[in-house]
Amino acid sequence: MNIIKKFSLGLLITLFLSISAHADKIRIGTEGAYPPWNSKDASGKLIGFEVELAWTLCRYIGKQCEIVEQDWDGMIPALLMRKFDAIMAGMSITAERQKTITFSQGYADEVAQLAVMKGSSLEGMDTPSGINLSLGGSDVKSALKTLTAALSGKTVCVQTATIHQNFLDSGDVGSVNVRTYKTQDEVNLDLASGRCDAALAAAVAFTDYAEKSGKPVVLVGPTFSGGAFGNGVGVGLRKGGDGEVGTRDAQLLKDFNKAIDQARKNGDISRIAIKWFGFDASM
Repeated sequence: MNIIKKFSLGLLITLFLSISAHADKIRIGTEGAYPPWNSKDASGKLIGFEVELAWTLCRYIGKQCEIVEQDWDGMIPALLMRKFDAIMAGMSITAERQKTITFSQGYADEVAQLAVMKGSSLEGMDTPSGINLSLGGSDVKSALKTLTAALSGKTVCVQTATIHQNFLDSGDVGSVNVRTYKTQDEVNLDLASGRCDAALAAAVAFTDYAEKSGKPVVLVGPTFSGGAFGNGVGVGLRKGGDGEVGTRDAQLLKDFNKAIDQARKNGDISRIAIKWFGFDASM
């Protein structure tokens, strides 16, 4: 009987320590297929701007960090099912996503742009250099009108369930033939092979692909921000609620916001962005 009691007590202690350790660890979901934001090296190790930034933020928070790979189209459902505690996957802060989850303050800007292959009839498109959809005005209207005419009858490739697909589906640039893909890598490959007349994604995703592949990918048209493209990229989190679990989620939001402030003040976000993007994309 004493042996059974001792065994049971030991098991309870082990379970308690295991639960405590898990509760003290922040699990962060990322795609691992959206370079240079997040990707994998030849050995399969997760790397990229957000992976390095995640370790930095966890260090400021003072907790252990675990990076979890997750397909993009299942990212928010996996967060809500508690597969991990936070998302750092090039996810822009949009009003639509905020209906389901909450976000930290933004840690980086992500401007979107169209890409074509060199020699495309879409090269040299005459539009303002950058448009913020939230501002409206004559420049935005002019750019959208030009894009509507240029993309008419064209096939534009895009990663599914992204702000880029939402924009193309919105009708702001007319009726476009939108072809969706599970990953950005697939978008890049079909653009290069000629299956797409153009593709839309974060501008740095195309410049990174062009540099690594040697393919003559050319950015065209304006850079996009605001509106459907959101307000920068932030850490996606579950909304805090009642009870111990909800309180922990609410505390994580405070912790990440404080850590982002510290990382920005100390120059960490700028340094990591320049390393991976070649320029300072910090907000």
